[in-house]
Amino acid sequence: MIKPKEHFHGSDLEQIEAAYGINKEAIISFSANVNPLGISYKLRQSLTEHIDAITSYPDREYTQLRKCIGEYVHTDYHNILVGNGSTELISLVIQLLHPNKALIVGPTYSEYEHEVTLGGGRSHYFRLRESDDFNLDLSLLQEALNHDVDLLVLCNPNNPTSSQIQRDTMRIILDFCKEKSIFVMVDETYVEFSEEYDRITSIPLTEYYNNIIILRGISKFFAAPGLRLGYAICGNRQLLKQIDDKKNPWTINSLAAVAGEIMFQDEDYIQDTKELIGRERKRICSILDSCPSVRYYPPHGNFILVRILKEGLTSNDLFEAAIKKGLMIRDCSTFPFLDNKYIRFCFMKPEDNDALLKVLLSCLS
Repeated sequence: MIKPKEHFHGSDLEQIEAAYGINKEAIISFSANVNPLGISYKLRQSLTEHIDAITSYPDREYTQLRKCIGEYVHTDYHNILVGNGSTELISLVIQLLHPNKALIVGPTYSEYEHEVTLGGGRSHYFRLRESDDFNLDLSLLQEALNHDVDLLVLCNPNNPTSSQIQRDTMRIILDFCKEKSIFVMVDETYVEFSEEYDRITSIPLTEYYNNIIILRGISKFFAAPGLRLGYAICGNRQLLKQIDDKKNPWTINSLAAVAGEIMFQDEDYIQDTKELIGRERKRICSILDSCPSVRYYPPHGNFILVRILKEGLTSNDLFEAAIKKGLMIRDCSTFPFLDNKYIRFCFMKPEDNDALLKVLLSCLS
């Protein structure tokens, strides 16, 4: 049988289906970290009305889409660049900056290291410590940012730890990095799920700092990974132009561009998402508080990292128990600095969360 730690990702449902004989349509993925409400209400209602958009090329500048994003994130649309998912933008930024040595705050998403390596650079990790609940120790980070580092990579809130960095702290980091000519790339894929969004997002800092770029997408919060729409926010317009010049034209299709314009204006959906995740995050933490066989780390994204304290029980054991019930969690043993005692799962609808907790707590009791 295929081991989940080999390649299983939230999108690997076909592999799960083959390995476990479970119809992929029946699997509830707690691993993909996607909004359980599904796609935007307005998008579901009106996308078909715009189907004729595919008969023409999209605007090369994606002006209307960028204006909608600008209104959504409260910044000048001239500071926004769109791409084929945040993954394309991560790749383009790293290709253009071509860092010799990147410092990546982790454990975190593996794509950062992958792209740095592809460009011939070296990646070093700044380790978030479990004893700090995986929160960033600013003084230790500053010690690690020596003159050899030319790129700092942060995910905020971080995946898989669900920890976050306050904007006041990010400002200190940017000041420190500016003195050392270090560029800062911040992945804000999960920031819209944070209960303290207004104090966490670094977008306001792009008005004052030219050594930061922020990356986002619609895969998680707007539950639309298949549309492949990402965007970058950066006050350094020269850098944005260089990235845009390097990017292939029309990497976002006409329908995805229209969809983005619709979903960024769906205020009811946005509010419902924040309320649902906020309620379930609080409720699940309270349930886990009563389980002595686990330790969890305060979550700020739409997912939670859990350490198994029960002797002899591994992340693979919990993965197996859950998937046999059609519930897919993330075995975190492949993340840097984590081992086979860590799992991650996202917050879904209450009834689905209850089904997962029933399986996990049964194994842990």
